[in-house]
Amino acid sequence: MADDLLRLEHVSKSFGALRVTDAVSLDIPKGELHALIGPNGAGKTSLIHQISGWIACDSGRIVFDGEEVTGLKMHARARRGLVRSFQITSILPRFTALENVALAVQSRSGSSLRFFGDASREPKLNGEAMQALRHVGLAEQAHRIAGTLSYGEKRGLELALALALEPKLLLLDEPMAGVGAGDGEALVGVLRDLKAHCTILLIEHDMQAVFALADRISVLVNGAIMVTGKPDNVRADAQVRAAYLGEAA
Repeated sequence: MADDLLRLEHVSKSFGALRVTDAVSLDIPKGELHALIGPNGAGKTSLIHQISGWIACDSGRIVFDGEEVTGLKMHARARRGLVRSFQITSILPRFTALENVALAVQSRSGSSLRFFGDASREPKLNGEAMQALRHVGLAEQAHRIAGTLSYGEKRGLELALALALEPKLLLLDEPMAGVGAGDGEALVGVLRDLKAHCTILLIEHDMQAVFALADRISVLVNGAIMVTGKPDNVRADAQVRAAYLGEAA
């Protein structure tokens, strides 16, 4: 469809005899938060690896923003706005949250690194970094040393680093993992707000977060998509409940 930002066409990948993705076809329109769920070993992260360019597909096509990117390297896809959070430089624990995000902005814009000496010399760079921090609710923590942030705040900072690259599509692999209840609620709020700024493909095991956030959900089992649909339809699907959600759904 014309408004699809990402389209997968029969994407497959095997490692020896192990088929990790099996002819996956999926369309994600602009502005959607699409959740990819499934049991451990279903192939979710392997599929994200292929979408981001971390690993190559054996067969199939990946079309992003109207352009086939199947053969492009990870950095080339990132320049086009296909961003995966882990590809950002790791958080620098001795620098402030603002300096961390400003470095990500610099990597995109080609600005100098003078902000480490005097932030006032790079007002545009630091302004963009502060905007990213505001989007994830960390503006008040901008001048705190990153290593002193809580675990949940560090996950939020990782999102700010990704946003600094101005993604059209943001690939997130279990952003809620290890986050406590309080920080988890805040992070769900951040992800909900991010939907207004970019399209998101989310892998997440926290089903409460998934059903609160997702516009649509795809269930991956044994490398193949079992069903794609609205959250209520997926929750009610007997086959999905038997394979993954169980009675807890």
